[in-house]
Amino acid sequence: MNAVTLGPAGTYSHRAARAVAAEVSFRESVTAIVDAVADGEFERGVVPIENSIEGSVTESLDALADYDVAVTREVVTPIRHALLAQDDGFDVVASHSQALAQCRNWLEANYPDAGLEAVASTARGVERAREDARVAGIGHPDNAGDDLSILAQDIQDRTSNATRFLVVAPESARSDAGGKTTLIVYPNANYPGLLLELLEAFADRNLNLSRIESRPSGERLGDYLFHFDVDAGLYEDHMAKAVEDVEAIADNGWVKVLGSYDTEHVLD
Repeated sequence: MNAVTLGPAGTYSHRAARAVAAEVSFRESVTAIVDAVADGEFERGVVPIENSIEGSVTESLDALADYDVAVTREVVTPIRHALLAQDDGFDVVASHSQALAQCRNWLEANYPDAGLEAVASTARGVERAREDARVAGIGHPDNAGDDLSILAQDIQDRTSNATRFLVVAPESARSDAGGKTTLIVYPNANYPGLLLELLEAFADRNLNLSRIESRPSGERLGDYLFHFDVDAGLYEDHMAKAVEDVEAIADNGWVKVLGSYDTEHVLD
């Protein structure tokens, strides 16, 4: 099986993808990853969906809504950030915007005068540090190699820092089996009690929503779609009936059921 994820090699996405496939390729954006899977270029894609400190990755949410794909697995991995540089003479810290945000307090306390540069991935920031002594990168300590020094380890602001990755597959791979289900709902309506009706479809059946998030639909200002993660599989009768109710409520719009899947924790 081949998989595609955020590159270059050495990103946290790459570490998660290695639990999915032996052969891993890279793209520079989440949208490009999901597009490549939807087009059949790759069997699987691995995209970050949520971080325990910074919350949801909005590009991933939007890409899942825009492309016809399935979710077949969830990978959760701890995030251990280190400050990597040629020496301590740097004046810029380069990394993915999420990594910079996850280390915000530590950087302000220890390097308040350093500039911050957002790049496409943590690995890209480490590459910048290899190329330029004035730049430090934030990434996993294993990415230091032989040419960078580990100036500090575990610099994330919370030790509980972890990221959820979703394994994206072609729509034909969607499964009803698993302990969790993700769906996206676009009601194409706006009236008092609409969101309550959607929530009641799950609450009335004692189904737990582990995440709910709204995103702009892109159709018009003030128009939203909703992302739901439900702690149940589609094979369960009460979950299937909840989806039927949601589809009836959103009959003027659409419901995209991405499938049911299980969670794997990857410590390496």
